[in-house]
Amino acid sequence: MDIKPGSRWKSAVCDAQLVVVRPPKQAGELQCGGVAVLELADATAPGGDVHPDHAGGVMIGKRYTDAETGIEVLGAKAGRGSLSFDGRPLQLKDAKPLPASD
Repeated sequence: MDIKPGSRWKSAVCDAQLVVVRPPKQAGELQCGGVAVLELADATAPGGDVHPDHAGGVMIGKRYTDAETGIEVLGAKAGRGSLSFDGRPLQLKDAKPLPASD
């Protein structure tokens, strides 16, 4: 799996679509719903079931990251499956706090 910045991916088991913002520092498998993601250009329609342990969902416009590998992805389309990298769940990235104006 060649994960490059700007590459677009889709879930194999739900409607989620992703854009890679920052690639991982090491090779691995990006997953959604417990199954490896597919390139967006792949004509395969989503099918099968989201694994119950990976059913947290993807939200549109939110960033997900893994501290260990540094991968960061952006949810481009919402879906039922949650994201993971090599089996480790990706965490929702917190928004940067705005500076206080006095």
